[in-house]
Amino acid sequence: MLLNPRAATSLRIGAACGPFCRVPLNIVPVASVPTVLLFGPFDPSGSTSLPADAITCAELGCHPLAVLTGILVQDTASTEAIEAITPELIDDQARCLLEDMPVHAIKAGPLYTTESVSVLAQITADYSNIPLVVHLQRTPNLSLEDELDTEDTQAAMLELVLPQADLVMADQMLLQQWQSHGLLPGNTLERAAEALLSYGASALLISGVPGLGPKRSYLLRDENGQTNQWASPAGEPALGTDSLLSTAIAAELARGTEVPRATEYGINIANGMGGRVFQPGMGARIFNRSRT
Repeated sequence: MLLNPRAATSLRIGAACGPFCRVPLNIVPVASVPTVLLFGPFDPSGSTSLPADAITCAELGCHPLAVLTGILVQDTASTEAIEAITPELIDDQARCLLEDMPVHAIKAGPLYTTESVSVLAQITADYSNIPLVVHLQRTPNLSLEDELDTEDTQAAMLELVLPQADLVMADQMLLQQWQSHGLLPGNTLERAAEALLSYGASALLISGVPGLGPKRSYLLRDENGQTNQWASPAGEPALGTDSLLSTAIAAELARGTEVPRATEYGINIANGMGGRVFQPGMGARIFNRSRT
């Protein structure tokens, strides 16, 4: 399966090589290449956020633009430190790009201060015609939460950014955690989903939804109560699975696809990449985004 199944200008070079392996023929007019603006931190392990999301985006036939929100001291086992980028610099990075070229979709990953969230909210309000995917994530190291004012930042995301989101993505364990901390009401997945959608997001995608035994699934629910569900591969997912999935969805939205179809497309990409993982260090397995 090609990472971009519709790419008529790409050739597959062997099933064993996996969905990232294709040879571009370089005949796509530059003006027709969709652009995706990625907000996220720099992950030096190459497993999540930047540059991993940018590679995924490019492999899906889109041109990635990036706004750095933080710098991580991280390997495949743990995150030791997070240095947040100033909100002024986040604003300058984003507006410089948005004023230079058309952007067809935005994906917002982790931000680390309430001021940075306010900047993102203002930018997305100014460019409200651009589809927005928001990937909500846990702070990777609990000892960093107080230092980063995590709860205030998360609350700001819910109140300021979610009302503008075409799709919000979160894993089931994050929603449970937020319910236990009082950020979301209730103690069921249904109640958490209702609460998130009540902030104004058009749709919510939850990963890791429990099923029978070890089975897990993805659950998509929109503002009108319509739901779709897809199975996820068995076993422990690779580090950065949801990051890859939310990026793939954003890339498809950049082509003008509606949220349900874009979500299904992204899930197919993420599931297809399940066979292309490796363990380069002493920590988690990550995706092999190389062409070998």
